[in-house]
Amino acid sequence: MSESIIRSARDEDIERIREIAKQAWAPIYAHFREAMGEDLFAREHAAAPLERKADSVEKHFRERPDEGFVTEIDGEVVGFCTLMLRDSGVGVVGNNAVAPEAQGKGVGSAQYEECLRRMRDAGMVYATVHTGLDPSHAPARRAYEKVGFEAIRPHIEYYMKL
Repeated sequence: MSESIIRSARDEDIERIREIAKQAWAPIYAHFREAMGEDLFAREHAAAPLERKADSVEKHFRERPDEGFVTEIDGEVVGFCTLMLRDSGVGVVGNNAVAPEAQGKGVGSAQYEECLRRMRDAGMVYATVHTGLDPSHAPARRAYEKVGFEAIRPHIEYYMKL
């Protein structure tokens, strides 16, 4: 594998970013659908949740271009990461993903290290990242822990049929 390049996203990267986002969140939404059942899932995740996720990621890149970047290998975008710099001094790792064909090759770790570097450079004192406790988020949890994040406030969401 060639060396990766981390750089600012360009307009021409947006469709690829959207594609990677949809690939990354497809198993997550599939798990949600299975765990929640079709009726509850449809109520909580209205039509086209993958398109809405891609829209959200695109919006971040368009509205906050300095708080996001892409990873490129051999001229192809294979990952992205967004971040938010809070006035509180706590930086937030936002939406991020690596294309399936580039997973397991250190791209995610490189993206998190770059994200943390940018946070430090911006004067952040802490960094946080939010992810699910379900099996579909296990790879993300492993990747966050690999670069030094610790689970401080685990979160669980309960539902019940009325």
